[in-house]
Amino acid sequence: MRNKFDQQLEQLHLELIKMGALCEEAISASVKALLDGDQSMAEKSIAREKDIDQRERDIESLCMKLLLQQQPVARDLRTISSALKMISDMERIGDQAADIAEITRHTSGASLPGQIHISEMTRAAVKMVTDSVDSFVKKDLHMAQGVIQYDDVVDQYFCAVKDELTEMIRQSGGSAEQAVDLLMVAKYLERIGDHAVNIAEWVIYSITGTRKIEN
Repeated sequence: MRNKFDQQLEQLHLELIKMGALCEEAISASVKALLDGDQSMAEKSIAREKDIDQRERDIESLCMKLLLQQQPVARDLRTISSALKMISDMERIGDQAADIAEITRHTSGASLPGQIHISEMTRAAVKMVTDSVDSFVKKDLHMAQGVIQYDDVVDQYFCAVKDELTEMIRQSGGSAEQAVDLLMVAKYLERIGDHAVNIAEWVIYSITGTRKIEN
């Protein structure tokens, strides 16, 4: 019985890795569409969002099967319940990547203000998503804590983008509409980082049995 349970847990880990990879692809494709003006990348991001939704349903079904058929206790129960929480955040990450892709239909192309910081912010957000999922699979408490700390980096990039767009409007009277669109892109990336933090906090709970409670 335990061998079967361990095999199903391993399948859960693999499914989470695949879902995480889809999130990474969706984020990267949406921002590439913005910076390169490549609408095929926007369509790829939107398609990945649909794949993420399907993966969420598949993992939810697997978790329910583990709960109902295997009757896990203690740490195994925390692992499964944490996975259910994590996929909800991952689904929202997919939604926000698709939201960025939608914005590219109005604002895309070379020499966009803030594009360097947006590009760097994207890499930082993708790193957070990757590390948060990896920390769950590897049961790596230190890696999960590192994700939470790294959120400051994403927040700093958001402030840099906001400052750059504000200065652009102040000095040259640039398009306020374009600035708002780009600020929304940065905000979605910031939220993606926040969801990665949520995932990391559930990883910590699955390992330690404790979770930070927000005031």
